[in-house]
Amino acid sequence: MIKKLFYLTSLISLFAFNSFSQALKFGHIDSAQLIQMMPQTKQADSTLKKFGESLDSQLKGMTSEYQSKLQRYQAAADSMPDAIRATREKELTDLGQRIQDFQQTAQESIQNKKQELYGPILKKAEDAIKEIAKEKSYSYIFDTSSGTVIYAQESDDIMAMVKTKLGLK
Repeated sequence: MIKKLFYLTSLISLFAFNSFSQALKFGHIDSAQLIQMMPQTKQADSTLKKFGESLDSQLKGMTSEYQSKLQRYQAAADSMPDAIRATREKELTDLGQRIQDFQQTAQESIQNKKQELYGPILKKAEDAIKEIAKEKSYSYIFDTSSGTVIYAQESDDIMAMVKTKLGLK
């Protein structure tokens, strides 16, 4: 019985020793910097900028139309019959509401376009980071661009390995 207890204690000690001897390996990367280095980001930035400019152009046209109609209304409002004045006021109100609706829709469109353009880029970077983590047996990889890590023990910067994986210089 004592022999079995000694054997069992030795076995438990061996497992505990093995568990503690496997040290955790930490790494970090600035994912924002990585994303900016990727050539696909420049193309996405350009496409998003053009998309935003086209929406801005439409908004400026609508605003210009509103301003000219408002000026014409203000110049002639005193001499207009009540029915025409009410109709013009309704037109201005409707146009103002359309402008507000367009602004909101444009912001949503820009967000959707941004997600559509940057989603594959972010996934590619994330996949490369995960592959490096697996290949090099990292327990954790921290993203230093988010600024949420207040303190960490010394860790490896994996930027060079991920850049190589992605074919970046």
